[in-house]
Amino acid sequence: MNKKIKVIIIIVLLLLLAYAVFYFTEYNHAEKTATDLLAGTENVSVTNSSNGLFLDGYGNDTALIFYPGAKNEYVAYLPMFVDLASKGVDCYIVQMPLNFAIFAQDSADQIIDTTNYSHYIMAGHSLGGLSAASYATKSNETEGVILIAAYPIEEIDKPVLSIYGSEDGILNMESYNKAKPLMKNLTEFVIEGGNHEQFANYGAQKGDNVAKISYQEQQSICVNEMLEFINNITLSN
Repeated sequence: MNKKIKVIIIIVLLLLLAYAVFYFTEYNHAEKTATDLLAGTENVSVTNSSNGLFLDGYGNDTALIFYPGAKNEYVAYLPMFVDLASKGVDCYIVQMPLNFAIFAQDSADQIIDTTNYSHYIMAGHSLGGLSAASYATKSNETEGVILIAAYPIEEIDKPVLSIYGSEDGILNMESYNKAKPLMKNLTEFVIEGGNHEQFANYGAQKGDNVAKISYQEQQSICVNEMLEFINNITLSN
């Protein structure tokens, strides 16, 4: 290999490295409405766990383990899940390496192995939902999956709640519809006027459509649907 080719290869590798660094260090940051909740509320304490945040409300029977969407700061999901925790479901929001759940798909293991809840529910947003569903298919401890603007890539027999907004510009509906037969026990709920980004508080997301309802309304609807789904599971098991 002559010197010129070696130089070209080195330049290409450096450019690829620079792109990778840029890609993985650019992400959607949590807004102040979310970061303010790191101090907790009157009804929910928010503490650091070994791999993210633990949201402790009055409940002690059921835990939801949540995987954030790709390139979204995990703290941005606090408003929605503090609301859920205040209604009796403790929540774990997992901080993923480089903000990609696919790099730590088994993160729920650490939570389940060190706690003693009667019921565990997996949940995830966007690509985080894909990873949450994949984890649930091989876990004997989890009883259901909540997919928020997401779909699985393998068959899942456990109860699945699929929630997405009618104005979602990110979710690939063609791929979603092809994946629906994989969800053998599916409950589907479309939030009219909701979009992709408003399940968390990280601001506008490139490629998404403008929502026709507020963050608060979209997240409140989502919390109510999640709570009903979780209660149906826990009361039947």
